[in-house]
Amino acid sequence: MPGFDKDRPSADAIAWLRARFSCEPEIDRILTRKLEQRAGPGYRRSNLAELVGATEALIRARHGADCHISDARWLTGGVSKLQFAFTLTWTPPAGVVARSPMVLRMESAESLVETSRVREFEILHALQGVVPVPPVYWLDARGEFLPYPAIVCGFMPGVTKPRDATSQASGMGTRLAARWRDALGPQFLTALARIHGHAPALNALPSFVRPPPGTTALDLDLDHWERVWEEDADEDVPLMRFAMAWLRAHRPVCERPVLLHGDYRMGNFLFTEEDARITAILDWEMARFGDHHFDLAWVSHPAYGALAEDGRTRLVAGLMEEAEFFARYEAETGLAVDARRLHYYRVLAGYVQGTLALACAWRAARNGKTHQDALAAWIVGIGPRLLGELRDLLDAA
Repeated sequence: MPGFDKDRPSADAIAWLRARFSCEPEIDRILTRKLEQRAGPGYRRSNLAELVGATEALIRARHGADCHISDARWLTGGVSKLQFAFTLTWTPPAGVVARSPMVLRMESAESLVETSRVREFEILHALQGVVPVPPVYWLDARGEFLPYPAIVCGFMPGVTKPRDATSQASGMGTRLAARWRDALGPQFLTALARIHGHAPALNALPSFVRPPPGTTALDLDLDHWERVWEEDADEDVPLMRFAMAWLRAHRPVCERPVLLHGDYRMGNFLFTEEDARITAILDWEMARFGDHHFDLAWVSHPAYGALAEDGRTRLVAGLMEEAEFFARYEAETGLAVDARRLHYYRVLAGYVQGTLALACAWRAARNGKTHQDALAAWIVGIGPRLLGELRDLLDAA
């Protein structure tokens, strides 16, 4: 339905989008909810005391016992989600009163990337003991208690960059000294290998679709991101249409779908400065099943890397030279890194990044739907650079 009002989509327009693009059921639910609520009020600055009361109500309802929140404070970071930390006095299942540091992660009226708290809740449960992730406790899937959908998880110690490092927004362009790279790089790589090697039980991730081996494993992904582009983009960009046509025409077969993080990079993990130990892998909201080359393409994107001291050697996530990173990945996983397939997924990653910058971030900021409006505007500003990189990838293909 070309030409529909994207700021006030009609029921017919929403039905047309849903019929045209086949997404995973949970993805369809959250994208449909976004459109149904788009004409509603924008983001309203949340009062911390109100959120504390709503969070206590959520915990009492889910936990079935009394609790008390203290030391509530806003957290910086979190490009798409509003976060505050607190101490919870409660009685865990073990039966002994405890004071536990926790975090509430809540959506805004419209996020820079619209994702599911249900899926985030499931994936954090499924990866306990596999890689370092926060413990997860309670879910408000549809904003029954809080203004928007949210999860409550454990507070993990650590920083996203050392005090002596420089970076741009959201971990981009982080430059680390060699001592940090040597300590963090192998841990970062091993965690990715463990994610890709983990096979959660079939009932562990009920809101995820697992494509069977030997399929393209891509049709749902391509429909997802083209739908997001159609919902949010304000102008036609021929390069984006050409890129999607190329992606559909060259879909590779995926012999072995694996669990993907979806946004694996610098800025999305915590580590302690005193011993350079990774304490938590964060931001699982784009997780799904698919070809391992997608995570490799994403993590090696230039925007998430940096150059070594020689000014020429590109470091994956600012941590490790690319050839070494891929060689170690193959050795730890037994999964081959195929250059042609990697290039395909770099084009897909470029399309996703173009969509997030030129469609999602632009519309969320323009409509006053996010608490991160300044950051959203910055992301829109790097859109032309992302399109240039996507053009170069298509030229090389």
